[in-house]
Amino acid sequence: MDNGDKAIQPCAARKENSNAQPKPSMSRADVMKLIRQKDEIEAEVKALYEVLDSQGKVGMDGPLLDNDGYPRSDIDVYTVRHARHKIICLNNDHKALMRCIEDGLTSVHEQAREEYMEHDAQNVTDAQKPRQPFAKVQFVATDSPAFAAGLQGDDRLVTFGSLTSANFRTLTDLAVVVTNSENRSLSVEVLRDGNLKRVTLVPKKWSGKGLVG
Repeated sequence: MDNGDKAIQPCAARKENSNAQPKPSMSRADVMKLIRQKDEIEAEVKALYEVLDSQGKVGMDGPLLDNDGYPRSDIDVYTVRHARHKIICLNNDHKALMRCIEDGLTSVHEQAREEYMEHDAQNVTDAQKPRQPFAKVQFVATDSPAFAAGLQGDDRLVTFGSLTSANFRTLTDLAVVVTNSENRSLSVEVLRDGNLKRVTLVPKKWSGKGLVG
């Protein structure tokens, strides 16, 4: 039934995301800019959900019509429809940005790897060199995805998906890899008691915080 409100326009491309197209070679600054855009989208989505909460906590699925089939008088139906539509569009933008961020990190990591190889071009080959850990697991929550994978506190990360000591820069790199590997197998190597251990981690939602635990 038409509730008489203005029609919601189809999702339009966000102007600020025009730079979110994969590039042949992206700099770290490019990736950080995309991450800032991602944060802005997440903040905007949060604000829109607060709008829905202010409308009787109608959410994304609550009814907009009363029992007689008329637009509900206790909420601003157009505001709710507009907020829902905007959330859907922003979520699509968010997914596209996350793909671009992952592509950008891969590009940055590849550049770092090449720079590392050039800088370290000596008589000893990379295969002969022991791989160095780049981060330490501080704590593993019981029943978390990390716990299920067999990770333990004090494990030292040697590889985490595409991340190694050669391309790791900040914890943001880890967070992006985890987010983009949700519900997918992620190869992880750790140094434990002087021995190299390989495990398979599947980042996913669980009863605790985050996707890893």
